[in-house]
Amino acid sequence: MRVEIAVVGGGLAGITLALAAAASGLEVALIDRIPVDAMLDAKFDGRTTALAHGSKQVMAGLGVWDRLAPHAGTILEIRVADGGSPFFLHYDHADIGDQPLGFIVENVLLRRVLYERARSFKNLRYIAPANVARVSDAGATALVEFDDGSRLKAGLVAACDGRNSKLRQDAGIKSLTWDYHQTALVACVAHAKPHRGVAVEHFRPSGPFAILPMTGDRSSIVWTESRDHAPELLALPKDRFAAELQRRFGDFLGAVTLAGPVWSYPLSFLHAERYTAPRLALVGEAAHAIHPIAGQGLNLSLRDVASLAELTVDARRLGLDVGAADLLARYEGWRRFDAVTLAAVTDGLTRLFSNDLKSVGLVRDLGLAAVNRMPRLKKALMRHAMGAGGNLPRLSRGERL
Repeated sequence: MRVEIAVVGGGLAGITLALAAAASGLEVALIDRIPVDAMLDAKFDGRTTALAHGSKQVMAGLGVWDRLAPHAGTILEIRVADGGSPFFLHYDHADIGDQPLGFIVENVLLRRVLYERARSFKNLRYIAPANVARVSDAGATALVEFDDGSRLKAGLVAACDGRNSKLRQDAGIKSLTWDYHQTALVACVAHAKPHRGVAVEHFRPSGPFAILPMTGDRSSIVWTESRDHAPELLALPKDRFAAELQRRFGDFLGAVTLAGPVWSYPLSFLHAERYTAPRLALVGEAAHAIHPIAGQGLNLSLRDVASLAELTVDARRLGLDVGAADLLARYEGWRRFDAVTLAAVTDGLTRLFSNDLKSVGLVRDLGLAAVNRMPRLKKALMRHAMGAGGNLPRLSRGERL
């Protein structure tokens, strides 16, 4: 088999890239070691995603936003507080226009909608379950070899195989990594009072506690705890866990009840020293994995997707090589500054707020209060969080590929 792009990894970044390329006429293979039906099961992923405005534009450009919109919680305001401090930071979408700051979408729904849309393209082939044994540069193409001995040729291989990327490691690309020694507890809760589109993030010594508005009187909880304490919480009976949750949640939305299972995910940092190798591009968490403190992980990955899709589609229209070295160099140059900047910011915020030192706490509180009184800075921060600034690819700007 020969294709123009082989996407290895069928997660949210991988399926979005495969869909974007296929919708523009490229021959695409999407490869994953997990069967598609298993990835679409509700038990596969309990997380939600905070889609920034720029990511919503990507989904609209790919023809799936209309399916997602009725099930997406709208973020109209964000309130950031440091534990029990009286100082806080407040963002309001009305300060910069009529667009929401973001949307909360369940990952299982997002994945299902993307796969359903992708199935309509005959030029997108699924190869799953399948294990990639190796990828090698064959000069004019990349050669993808599978464990069963079968082969595939591709002009470009996109490594979307996550933070433990085998393709990155096999290519000899080193990465900077560390463990935050934190675990994110994720759950959906129902509450007595409406959230009115307000997202809340409390910074606590153990890590951030985020309350993200979903549809109806529901919210997604991302509760960060120390790696040592998280197992104790997860082992609690449901009623005692709910009581601990309510204590941290507060009573501003009334009584809170669990509306589903509790999921847990270890948190760590990763940044690849380079994003490319001959005929290989790292995309999403294969290139960078950041702390969820600002809810920007998938948004960062989707900008990778939109950028690589634009470069390859434009090259193909001009009859050029979609895996050429100069194209890969442009991809890395386009994406590195954005990724490094956001990785540094989220890591710095995590270290600043995940402690209980009184001297640091005073600095944090004064900082929140100062930013809250600087409207120009607040607007700039909001636009950046919405994915509405910088050198954006066409899909992120709401334009077609």
